[in-house]
Amino acid sequence: MSLKFVYLLLFLPLLMVLDQSIAASTLAKPGCEESCGNLTIPFPFGLSASCSLNSWFLIKCDRSTNPPKPYLNSFLQVELQSEVISVSLENQTITTLVSIINFCNGSSQGSRIITTGTDLSGSPFYYSKDRNKLMLVGCGNGLVTQNLNVLSGCTSICSEGATLTGCYGINCCQSLVPFDLSLYTANFTNSGIQQGLYPRCSAAFLVDQTWVPDEVAQPFTFLGYAPVVWIWTVQAKELEAGLLCNKSGVSVNLENGTSVANLQCRCGPGTQGNPYFSNGCQAVQGCTNCTEVVYYSKKPASTIILLSVFLSIGVLFILFGSYLLYKTFKKRRNKRQKQMFFKRNGGLLLQQQLSSNEGIIDKAKLFTAKELEKATDYFNENRILGCGGQGTVYKGMLPDGNIVAVKKSKLVDENQLDQFINEVVILSQINHRNVVKLLGCCLETEVPLLVYEFIINGTLYSFIHNENNEFPFPWSTHLRIATEVAGALAYLHSATSVPIYHRDIKSSNILLDEKYRAKVSDFGTSRSIAIDQTHLTTNVQGTFGYLDPEYFQSSQFTEKSDVYSFGVVLAELLTGKKAISTTTNEGRSLATNFLLAMDENRLDTILHAEVTQEGRKEDIMAAANIAYRCLNLNGRKRPSMKEVSIALEAIRSQVPSAAVTNIQGNTEERSVISEVNYSWTSTNTTTLSSDVHPLLVETS
Repeated sequence: MSLKFVYLLLFLPLLMVLDQSIAASTLAKPGCEESCGNLTIPFPFGLSASCSLNSWFLIKCDRSTNPPKPYLNSFLQVELQSEVISVSLENQTITTLVSIINFCNGSSQGSRIITTGTDLSGSPFYYSKDRNKLMLVGCGNGLVTQNLNVLSGCTSICSEGATLTGCYGINCCQSLVPFDLSLYTANFTNSGIQQGLYPRCSAAFLVDQTWVPDEVAQPFTFLGYAPVVWIWTVQAKELEAGLLCNKSGVSVNLENGTSVANLQCRCGPGTQGNPYFSNGCQAVQGCTNCTEVVYYSKKPASTIILLSVFLSIGVLFILFGSYLLYKTFKKRRNKRQKQMFFKRNGGLLLQQQLSSNEGIIDKAKLFTAKELEKATDYFNENRILGCGGQGTVYKGMLPDGNIVAVKKSKLVDENQLDQFINEVVILSQINHRNVVKLLGCCLETEVPLLVYEFIINGTLYSFIHNENNEFPFPWSTHLRIATEVAGALAYLHSATSVPIYHRDIKSSNILLDEKYRAKVSDFGTSRSIAIDQTHLTTNVQGTFGYLDPEYFQSSQFTEKSDVYSFGVVLAELLTGKKAISTTTNEGRSLATNFLLAMDENRLDTILHAEVTQEGRKEDIMAAANIAYRCLNLNGRKRPSMKEVSIALEAIRSQVPSAAVTNIQGNTEERSVISEVNYSWTSTNTTTLSSDVHPLLVETS
């Protein structure tokens, strides 16, 4: 989870609040005041003549009270003040508080009281039949009439001492109204009056269906105001052109059977706001089915914004706390995972071996996963130097500025981790100018990472087989590289405390530094072997074209197997040809072609042009004889790498020596060698590739 994404989540609620505040401001016409006290005033209503549809919709704001109170300007008679408490655009209604005349009487049974509601005749307002009811408070019968026609009625029963919340026929009754009305008359007939009782207060009136008096008791004490719901209507000629309005507004059905035309406007899909004036509907991002706000009776805008800000701050703290908790758990999980990998990859064993020999501590380093991730830019693909059959090599830069090569394996054999740790310790002690230096490893990852010194000029394979090579590659350089590789292998075989067999010598595993000096690399399949022992394995590994046929058939790897592979590399340097030819006219491995050419005395037909042009014939022939002896199918007849190294050094110094004569051997022993047969005749498995870069010790 990125930090930018977290910030976006943190501030999203606040942005939503601001967006809603902006949307709410569009309910009044642009440039008009939108609220009075606790009420938002949407158009067609307004607080001034220019902000309302007409004088009927003009609302006067009485600011002498706290909070200010809105009143319908057309009904501001002293005895019939109409305070507005809510407005609905969706239902086309306005709810007002109207005065209820209280009648306290001690008269005899049968007295009659007649009250008249606010006269709405000639106005665009009507008493809503769907949202009002007739209510009678007191004991007796109540009727609603219009033009002497009874429209509704109910009867309540007197009950001394009854204290009931609601209106269920005891001291209070209610009934529905069947028509929308512009004027009504309420008739109340008192009943059940007993002398000596407290005076009773009684009333009959239309009221909002959702309203219930707080207490109906004896003696009756009744508030002087109650809410009543009016329908408001608009006509097409009164509105601006181009609005999304239709004739299917809230219906108004009168007692005489007629209907009042009424127009209703709505915002289009994906918008919300006020549809009764141009540009009143605003697009809402992410909203595909926005609906109108039904009631706009609410707390002051400042209170809503303040509450929204506090809510947003609370959400910010929750999200920020959740993010910190997530990061903490992730950090702990990663730490436990690294500890598990370190233990599984043999880290404890390596630490023990490093601490047991102070001389090794300075030579091998345990890198952390964080160090190598930073060095390789989190193993960025742009840092890849090469890919092999078992892993990938990345270029990295350590904090001290040193450039390194980091090898990341694809697979790991957990059964061989102890041996792998031993190999790391042994290889870290190798200090030879022609062997790539192992700087250390990292065991905190799923598979171990090996860190080597970085060699800048690529592989010997690229220099031999790159036809567009910008730099000349003379015979002297060929011979020097061959000598350096032979010296490195001789050192590994005989000069170390425990002999180390490389097991995958090939031109692509020989690197060239800034001065084109050879560096033997990739010890992923190497083995340290006790003296006078050979290594028997059921998993043959190596690269076709370089693989010792004797090892291939017997699964027995010896130092002479490395000698054979070196012989192929030396033949590459002499001929400039690849170990395995892809051309149809040759069809043989380089080793086979080279041996046949030597046996048939036609070596000059396969030698590289630069070699024949720049090298002395006797030096070239001496080097060819060394390669010939290294490629002998009988491993026992091959020279050791130490003998090869001495012989090549002698050729370089151009001083004939017994070593050169000895290694060339008796030419009479040469015979035509048939093509090397790599067919497998046992049940052993084979792991071969044309370009394998193993990173770890394999199963043995």
